[in-house]
Amino acid sequence: MTIEVLKSKIHRVTVTEANLDYIGSITIDEDLIDAAGIIPGERVYIVDNNNGERLDTYVIAGPRKSGVICLNGAAARKVQPGDIVIIMSYASMTPEEARSFKPSVIFPDTKTNRLI
Repeated sequence: MTIEVLKSKIHRVTVTEANLDYIGSITIDEDLIDAAGIIPGERVYIVDNNNGERLDTYVIAGPRKSGVICLNGAAARKVQPGDIVIIMSYASMTPEEARSFKPSVIFPDTKTNRLI
């Protein structure tokens, strides 16, 4: 048996863009995805602290040091630029593995979305 546990978390970043006319996904500054241990194409869950929306999509790497957090496609209807979101990914592992696993959690500056 395996269970889903938190693998990576980008805690409280500010949405910089919402692009409805895009195929889909979330674009995240590559510095942030590297620091959190997230891989481009990986499934992530997004929680909007401003309106309570919860959604999942996949990651596209954005330019380094840009601070970009852009919800693309249909997800753009669920968030607004300026909203604070939490981005999380999960991994499947056995309960034994999960007991010793430590997730990667980062806390960027919410004004710039850059690592502190």
